[in-house]
Amino acid sequence: MKTLIRLMVAGAFVFSFAQSGYAQMQASPPVTPAAPATPAAPTAPKAKKAPMMSAKAKECSAKADEQKLHGKARKEYREKCKKGEM
Repeated sequence: MKTLIRLMVAGAFVFSFAQSGYAQMQASPPVTPAAPATPAAPTAPKAKKAPMMSAKAKECSAKADEQKLHGKARKEYREKCKKGEM
């Protein structure tokens, strides 16, 4: 019986230390990565973007404006116009 009590006390003792270690681990702040020592190498210059709208697209938009088209009808008209179907 004494052995059982000693095992229970020892188990409780070990368990209490395990719980306090876990609590300390949770309370510590997260580790942040260190900043790089040297700045990054400069990248190659970016290529210029193409114009937002081509001349054909602008022409088709103007035609859609003349017809007062909006929404899906305007989109379909502009697509057909750019393909040369109109």
